[in-house]
Amino acid sequence: MRLVIMADTHLPKRARDLPSGLWSAVDAADLVIHAGDWVSVSLLDELERRSARLIGVYGNNDGPDLRARLPEIAFADVAGLRIAVVHETGPASGRERRCAARFPGCDLLVFGHSHIPWDSEAPGGLRLLNPGSPTDRRRQPHATYLTAELTGGRLDAVTLHEVAR
Repeated sequence: MRLVIMADTHLPKRARDLPSGLWSAVDAADLVIHAGDWVSVSLLDELERRSARLIGVYGNNDGPDLRARLPEIAFADVAGLRIAVVHETGPASGRERRCAARFPGCDLLVFGHSHIPWDSEAPGGLRLLNPGSPTDRRRQPHATYLTAELTGGRLDAVTLHEVAR
């Protein structure tokens, strides 16, 4: 199962559209995860149209129209992998411990907010992933998103993609 993971798209404030390579990945994916800060409901509409399956949450920059359609936290069991998605997890210091306590029983936590890619594992095995942002790199060298493969309840081949300018 092919996954695409993104967050902090901030459309149309930071870009007019998602990068073409990300749209190609969305079109080929079995599951798309968006961890908030969409900004425009039109992106949600287009991702719903183009995704085989979409899991999304709202972020701190998302207004009432997005909050009416998306949860603050999403939980899903996908092919044996227990996934949680949330926009913000707080400061980097102590993140693994905090998130393991907040999301017991989950195998994967996808989050956003910082625009900083993150891949770590908490005690007990919770994997934490932040894809960065495909449209607003802030202080990072590149705008980014993630792809992964899900096989037999395991997340494999997690790849951070750098968006060409």
